Amino acid sequence: MERWPTGRLLSTAARLVEHAWNEKLRGMDLTHAGVIVMEVLAVNGPTTQSTLAQIVRVQAQTMGKTLTRLEAHGHVRRARSVSDRRSQVVSLTEAGEHTLGLATQLEREVLAPVPVDTAKLRRELQSLVRELANNHSSAVVNDIVAAAPGEASN
Repeated sequence: MERWPTGRLLSTAARLVEHAWNEKLRGMDLTHAGVIVMEVLAVNGPTTQSTLAQIVRVQAQTMGKTLTRLEAHGHVRRARSVSDRRSQVVSLTEAGEHTLGLATQLEREVLAPVPVDTAKLRRELQSLVRELANNHSSAVVNDIVAAAPGEASN
């Protein structure tokens, strides 16, 4: 690993964290994708299904499957939009808010045994994302950063 480029280290670490987190989430009938959707709803409030798919960068069909699973477990609620009867507005339920808190705790547990200051690591990664986005201001990079929950105002 000493010879691996930084990008490979980052992507490998991300895959390992996501895999370990998914293992823990499975016991709650959740997936990483479901948690991301719930985080977006927690930050943005009720949102149309199509907007969620755009924010999370998945196909509408994939979002539909994720929402069906979340709805079946009581984490989200879908209702017809009053302004456009063809769309569905998705909102996080009280149970979903509670479950999101538990999922966040599980993520901390995944990183707990690692002898790294995870708060500092988060700050460093946030700084890295912001700086790379500022230095490479292509439309694609701006969209990626803008889509990150809670990042639009930073």
